[in-house]
Amino acid sequence: MNRRDDPNPFDEEQPEVNPFANGGAAPASKSRFPQMVASTLGFGQKHDATVDIPLDSMNDSKKKERELADWEADLRRRERDIKRREEAVAGAGIPTDDRNWPPFFPIIHHDIPNEIPAHAQRLQYLAFASWLGIVLCLVFNVGAVTACWIRNGGVKIFFLAIIYALLGVPLSYVLWYRPLYRAMRTDSALKFSWFFIFYMLHIAFCIFAAIAPPVVFHGKSLTGILAAIDVISDHVVVGIIYMVGFGLFCLESLLSLWVLQKVYVFFRGHK
Repeated sequence: MNRRDDPNPFDEEQPEVNPFANGGAAPASKSRFPQMVASTLGFGQKHDATVDIPLDSMNDSKKKERELADWEADLRRRERDIKRREEAVAGAGIPTDDRNWPPFFPIIHHDIPNEIPAHAQRLQYLAFASWLGIVLCLVFNVGAVTACWIRNGGVKIFFLAIIYALLGVPLSYVLWYRPLYRAMRTDSALKFSWFFIFYMLHIAFCIFAAIAPPVVFHGKSLTGILAAIDVISDHVVVGIIYMVGFGLFCLESLLSLWVLQKVYVFFRGHK
């Protein structure tokens, strides 16, 4: 058998293929090359892969917009609730304890006609007169002691009189008048008890000041009867001023005793 026509498998060179053979058709290997490149690059295929565009930025912006809208809606709802509560409080007539007295320089809250029951308003006015009375006594006491100090009475009594006024006026309001005001407004037994304790101390001080014995306090720092007798022997005018102060402390003591009795009867009647 002649094997000359068989190709040598060890030959390095393959026979050339005529590119114009078979009607000029290109070799199969080369004809498949564009298709391979196209399939590799993904062009011109039926099921080409789509490019995924990240949507995180778009989702975040929409989420922030929704959160902002929810926050604004919640804020408007809270504003409506607060406004509705304020209107309800105003309609119910609940006191706000704003400062309104005295009118020319408000330092305390005081509104008896609108906050105190009608049957207790007269008694509250009496207690208010008692508080104004101790304010008047202490202020007048400062003036009388100042006159005595000018007449060589000593600077010590002047400073003591100033201390009595600076402490007595606010403490009397905080310790017994305001508790009585709130007790009348809310009918609180605890507030009434607080008032009774400190109001009796107030009465004790008024009686002591009306006498003004030379113990504990310096005798001439209070315009009591004993201090007035001592001063009038040296300075008649100053002694008369002390006598007026003694009369004021006496009136305050009597008024305070009357208020205490009235408040006690009122408290027992509502117990």
